[in-house]
Order: sequence, then C-alpha cells, then structure tokens
Amino acid sequence: MVMQIHPSLEEASTKANKDVSEEDEFSGQTNFVNAFTKPKPTERNSNEMKKANLGVMFGVYLPTIQHILGVTMFIRLAWIVGIAGIVDTMILLLLCCLCTLLTSISLSAVATNGIVESGGVYFMISRNLGAEFGTAVGILFYLANTVASSMYIIGGIEVMLLYIFPSLTIGDNDVHSDTGLWEMMSHNYRIYGSILLLLEVIIVAMGVRFVQLLAPVSLLGVIVSILACFAGGIEKAIHQSGQHISDDFCNSTTALFCTHFTASTLTCTNAFPGINAQTFFDNTKRMYMEAGESYPDVAADDTGLEVSQDFRTSFFILLAIYFPAVTGIMTGTNMSGDLKDPQKSIPCGTIAATLTTTAIYYALALLFGASITGPVLRDKYGRSLDSSMIVALLSWPSPWIVIIGSFLSTFGAALQCAPRLLQSIAKDDVIPALAPLLVTAFIAEFAILLGAVDRIAEILDFFFLMCYAFVNLICALHSLLKVPNWRPRFRYYHWSLSLTGAALCFFIMFASRWQYAVFSIILTFAIYKAKKEWGDGIRGLALSTAQYSLLKVEDKDPHPKNWRPQLLVLVYDIWSKDVIDRRYVNLINLAGQLKAGRGLAIVVALIKGSICSRDDQQKAEEVKERMQQDMLRVQLRGFSKTLLFDENQMDGCFTTLFQSVGIGGLKPNTVLMNWPEKEEENAIFAVELIGAVANDHCIMLAKGITIFPSSSSGRLTGHIDIWWISHDGDLLMLTAFLLKQHKVWRGCKLRIFAIAEMPEKNVELKAMLQKYIYMLRIDATVLIVDANMNQKDVSETSNEQARSAAALMVKFMPFEKIILKSTVLNKLNANLDAASENNGIQIETTFTRNGSLLFSKYRLSLYSQEENDFHDDESWEVTLETVKRFNDIIVENSNDSQLVLLSLPHPPISKEKILSHYMSYIDVLTLNLKRILFIGGSGKEVVTINS
Repeated sequence: MVMQIHPSLEEASTKANKDVSEEDEFSGQTNFVNAFTKPKPTERNSNEMKKANLGVMFGVYLPTIQHILGVTMFIRLAWIVGIAGIVDTMILLLLCCLCTLLTSISLSAVATNGIVESGGVYFMISRNLGAEFGTAVGILFYLANTVASSMYIIGGIEVMLLYIFPSLTIGDNDVHSDTGLWEMMSHNYRIYGSILLLLEVIIVAMGVRFVQLLAPVSLLGVIVSILACFAGGIEKAIHQSGQHISDDFCNSTTALFCTHFTASTLTCTNAFPGINAQTFFDNTKRMYMEAGESYPDVAADDTGLEVSQDFRTSFFILLAIYFPAVTGIMTGTNMSGDLKDPQKSIPCGTIAATLTTTAIYYALALLFGASITGPVLRDKYGRSLDSSMIVALLSWPSPWIVIIGSFLSTFGAALQCAPRLLQSIAKDDVIPALAPLLVTAFIAEFAILLGAVDRIAEILDFFFLMCYAFVNLICALHSLLKVPNWRPRFRYYHWSLSLTGAALCFFIMFASRWQYAVFSIILTFAIYKAKKEWGDGIRGLALSTAQYSLLKVEDKDPHPKNWRPQLLVLVYDIWSKDVIDRRYVNLINLAGQLKAGRGLAIVVALIKGSICSRDDQQKAEEVKERMQQDMLRVQLRGFSKTLLFDENQMDGCFTTLFQSVGIGGLKPNTVLMNWPEKEEENAIFAVELIGAVANDHCIMLAKGITIFPSSSSGRLTGHIDIWWISHDGDLLMLTAFLLKQHKVWRGCKLRIFAIAEMPEKNVELKAMLQKYIYMLRIDATVLIVDANMNQKDVSETSNEQARSAAALMVKFMPFEKIILKSTVLNKLNANLDAASENNGIQIETTFTRNGSLLFSKYRLSLYSQEENDFHDDESWEVTLETVKRFNDIIVENSNDSQLVLLSLPHPPISKEKILSHYMSYIDVLTLNLKRILFIGGSGKEVVTINS
C-alpha cells in the first residue's frame, strides 16, 4: 500500500525530538526512525508543530536508497543479465540510471529554487508551470506511486509463494509456471495481493506505531542481502560449493547420488562457479527469446519440464520491466518538510543516493554475469533448482538472508506518500478533498488485478517517465528564459543536461511501448484541458501565437513570484547629428544590463515639438531609428517610441503616456530615468516622477549616469552595496541580482548594509538577515552599521531636533503606514515565520512594532510619504541634518563601491515641492558618491522565498 515515507512537522514524535541534537549519533538514529512514522489520517490536522531536524544522511540519502533498492533487483536483475547478456545489460542500466541522474540534477535545481512544501513534485510543478500542469503531472506521479505499491506487493507475494511458503499456493506447486494473464498463478497473485493490500490499509488507518520501524529494518535487510551476494560470489569461487545442475533439467538430489548423467552426453555442472572470467565471457551473448522458447529460435518440447520464457523478450521490453527499480529519486523532495536545510540536503542526498544505487546495480549485474551460468540466469523462477531463488543460492552464508531481505524490501518501498500527494492536489481545490487512503487503495487494487510484476512494471514506467520529463523541462525552461525568480542554490546544472534528460525520458517511453506513451501524453493533456489555436502558414501561426499569448496574459497584476521589471525607459532631448549624449547612451546600456529580467522594454524619447510640424516629425523618426540601432547594439530587445510634446501640454502628455503605454497585460511596471543635470530638465523630471508614482510604477533613478559603464566595458570588480532601509530592500536585492547576471557587473560582490540603533542586537539582526537572504537564494554579505558611530560632530540639540521631527512625521502618518515603512523586519519576520511553517525553521525574535533594530530616526525622516515632510523650514532643516548624517555613514562605508543601491524616498505629490526641496534632498543624500541607483517600489513588487 502506498503511504507516506515521512510525517509532517506536526506528526513528528514529541518524545523522540525533545532535547536531541543532530550531531549526536543517537539523535541521528532517532530522527531517521521518526522520518518513517506512519500517522493516522486524523493526525494530519494536528495543531501542534514539531520539527524533525533531519540532515543529509538520515533525511534524504538513506530513505532514497531504501526506496530505490526494491524487490525488482533481487527477482529480475539476474534474469535480465541472462537474457540480454552483460553488454546489453550495461547499456540498459546506463539508460535507466542516466535518466534518473539527469532528472536528479534538474530536481536539485528546481527543489532549491525556493521552499518545497508537502506534496513534493506536485508542489514544484504546479508552482513553476501552473496548477493545471501541476495537477496533470502530479496526478500521473500520484498514479505512479500508487501503481508502484501494487508492483511491490505482487513482488512480495511472488517471493512468499515461490520461495518462502510454496505450500500456500492455490493449486499446489504445479501451477507455479502458469503465469499467463488468466492462469492460476496470476490468480494467486491477485488473491494474496488483495489480502496484503487490505492489511496495509488497516495498519495505516489505525496508525500503529510499530510501522515506523519497518522502513529502516527493510533497508538494513536489503544492505545485508547485497553484501551476502558479493560474499557468496567470492566464497563459491574459492570453495566451488555452488549448486550443481545438468545443462537440460536435473533434480539436485539426482545430481548428487546418481552418476547416470555424468556418464552420458548430459553432464552435471556447477551452476554457481563463483566469480571467474569464463562464465563472464559466456554471459556476454544476447539470448532474446519468444514466448515458449527454451533457447533462441528453439521452442520447448514441454514447458512443464523445460525452463522456457513466459513471454517475448527484447531489449526495450527488459528496459521497461527494470526501469521501476531505479525510481524513487523524489523521496528527498517529498521529505522537505522534515529537513533541517532542504536546499543543502536535497541535492547532496538525492544525487549521492542515485550514484550509489547506480554503482550497486552495475556491481550486482557484473557479479551475476561472472558467478552464475547462463541457463540458470535465464531461469526466472528457479524451476531447475527446485523452485529456489537464483540470487539467494548465490549468497553466503545462507540463502535465507536474501529471501528475507527481498521480502522486507517490498514493504519498505511500498510504504510511500501517494495519499499525502493526493491530499496536496486536493488542497489547491483542483480535485475534491477525497479520502486519500481509500482512493489510493482503490487504484492500487486495480493494478493488483494485472496479476504479475512484469505487467505492472510496463505500465508503471510511463507515469514515472512523464513526471521526470516535466521536471527536466521545468529546469530547462527556466534556465533558457532566465527569469528573475530562477535562482537555485544548486549550481551544477545546465539547460542542455535537462533537455537531454527530458529527451531520454520520451525515448524510453516510445521505444518501450509507443501506444502507452501516446496514451500517457493524451491523459496528461486531457487533465490539463489545453486548447490550441492554429493559423494558416508560418506567418499565420506567428500571428495566432502572438494573439493567443497576449490574450492569455490577463490584464491584472501578476502573481508576486512572477514579477519582473518591464522597463519604460524615458530619455529626453537626444536629437543631435553631431553630439552624442552620454546620459542617453548609458541609460540604454543600463537597461540592457538589466535584461536578465527577461521583461518588456520600451524606450520613449521625449522631444519638444509639435505633432503638426513636418520637421518635428522627421526629427522624431530619426531619433527612433537611432534608438533602435542603439538598442540592437546593447542587445536590448524591445520597442522604441518618440513623444512630441509642447511645454504647455507637458502634464497631459506624460499622464497619457503612463496610462496608455503597453497592451493588455503586457505593459511596463518600472520606469527607468536619469537624474537631470540641466536646470531646464527639472520640470520634466518632476512631472515624470509624479506620473510614475501616481500610476503605481516602480521607479529606477540613476544618478551619475554619465560614469555608468557601457555594455562593452570590461568586467568591473569590487562591490555593489545595498542600503536596506525601507520595505523596498527585496527589490534592491533583485535589481542587484539582475545586474550581476551581466558580464560587466558579474565580478562584483554584493554587500547589504543595515543600520542598527541598538548595538546589543547587532548579532541577532545579522543572523536574521543572513537567513532571509539565504532563503532568497542570493549570495551577499550582510554588514550591520552602528547608528551611533562617529557622531561626535552632531550636537545633542541636533539629535533632539531629529527625534522631534521623526515624532512629528509619525503623528501625521496612519499607523498602518508606520508599520509598513518603519521597519523592514516586519516583512522579514513575516517571511521567516512563513518559512518556519513550511520548513520547520524556528527563529525567536524580540522585535515589537515600535522597537525595531533599524535606526528609526533615519528611516522615518527619509522615507515618510506624507506632505508634512517639507511643510516648514524648521522641519526641513532638521531633515537635511538627518540626511547629511546618513550620507556620512554611506560615504564612510561605500565610497569605493562600484554601485550603491538606495531606496528612493517617496516624493511629494506637489511639483513645486519636488523642485524646491526634494531634489536638494536627493543631492545631499548622494553627496560624494559616484554611481547611485535609487529604487522606489509601488508595493506590488515581491521577491518570494518560494519557487
């Protein structure tokens, strides 16, 4: 029965997790056992939260190995070596293991691109490709887990009836070879499989605690069984103690006490000579056969007496049968809620487990090929050896080690998380909230009715392969599009590896059974309910696709995690045939350096003139052509426009521009402009600023644009400094991240400065910021600046005035705005609390809404958005004093930085106040700094810790 391999946080044992440390050996063992706890269904909604605190070894590596190493390895690998030969088996294992290894690499990238909640693969796909695709592929993965449980149950019944209790077979031992779809042995599998399924359903429903011990015991049994096989190969090579048979059919007792066969043409030979070169060479040949053949192209005279094949074999049929043995790589992802550090544990544990199991499979295949004769390897059910398990007879010191180990492995691999997966799909309101356990049991029973491991395995492949293909496609898609939210902690991936993995998945599907492959794809798209529109011809297809895409992009705000800068670049008065305006050129270069955001870019040139003048229209066309060439030169993909305006109509022109630019949901959300350096440009700048704020655009304001590097400049080295003062800190980090994707800024390192008012809290603040930045998957150094440092030149009177000004601003601000603007830690705490719920992270804080660690004097003075900011001269003087002090702190720490990123103080809505106070305010704030990029958010830009 498919069950969960791990509990949720609330289901972890309180006693086992109390006062234990992962560094302690006993603690690690306790946590490993707790990871396999099987809770009651009613326990899933428990309010008590508890953390498992598992690491790489016990949280991912061992559970993944336990899931991958199943019964197929013991009952089918030796037979596959005998049929396909060693060479073809090596190729077969290469295809299987390469497919899972490439998928593991893609999975590691996707899983570390944010927090993966319960539901594992469904959560990843739905959050990256949308709930519709997530549902389609998630249901396929759920079916894969459910059908896999049926295969493991039937495998366990096969071991029990053939090798442990053959007397329980209905119809006696004579029916062991009757494995046809409607023959007696298949009916045995159905009957006993249904009974075992019912037993597991009852155990799960009751929540019996001893079940938690079964998985680690199962893994121990598998490991001991593997070691026993290698020990047997060596022991039999030394002592020649292997079981003897004749080349045709020989009862073992007769072979020992009768010399008739050794005196005739039929000689009694050692079936298990141990590791030797001759046996290895003999087993390199392919021996694919049709149903009923005992040798290629030789039909068995009596299938009841001679060893023969029960169905047709070929390379791809064997590939389909064995592929389920390499699945299980998603175990670590499904256990993300129980991991101490999922972004570290999942890649390391999953890839290490995949490589380990690959090495085990190759070693076992070579061992079987070198230690067991070919005719015995091809005896799938051991009929020539008194219906004994072939692999068990090779083991040492006793065959029962492998028999018991293989039987235990069926339960260890069957107890997985399909009910939890179905519950996660239902949680998104995609399907009704059904009873996951009963639905899983119902589907598993249908698979059991197929009545054979091989028949179930051939169907099971396609569910897993479809899911693996989509994981690879997600990684490739995000890598090629380079979306801003794609920042995996795992760095060792490439889109070409992901595409190769996806192609390999589809190749295995179509090469094995193309009918099943087509059905799986149809089923996926049937669930997705995709609707396609096709045009006529290449141009018609392009137009139809563009129209369809525009209509699909809804005219509303995107999901926060999909936010990306859609740039509206505003340039002014660049028309000149002889003079190159460095401000315009560098602003285009800066927009090109932000192209990693993969968003829309529209460059608008503002030109004084009349739309009725032919000369002005001609000038506008020339400017537009120049802009297109410059955009092409810096590889900035987008559109160029010109806007002719009259000074008397300036406000109306800009208002219309901000409201009408773009089409549907594809419209700019970020205005990129440069600081005016001529007095006549100030009025235009003020109107641009007010229009951008009024239309809820994010603002990027470059000061010192003439010394910004061009896109053809060499790589800069040094630092990009982020001064995280207000709630826009996330946006500052995203902008810095996008810049670092460009070759010019790639050599710079990120530093994040936070100003602390209470030195005793510096360590705590730094730890919290580091944890939050780690969750955002951004590499940066956090530095805490003491707000009281070097304040000898600031008088007590000035300090008191500053505090009074801050208090005055608080008075005129609604409480909600104080909470939003007064502390970045409010948002930081909220994100960390959300992460704690999802990821078991527990962070204790002592912050109150009125007492943050950031310096409130600077923060409130600089980032208040009320009209009262510049209401009277006294308040203005105190504000300037505060700004000067803040500028001193920035210059002292960031004077040598290549770029300083600051939150843009919220501008007044009055054009006069911008011209009279605000611009002077910005000049004082940036005094003695060479390159500054101000970022002002609208409140809609969110950088998420989720994928």
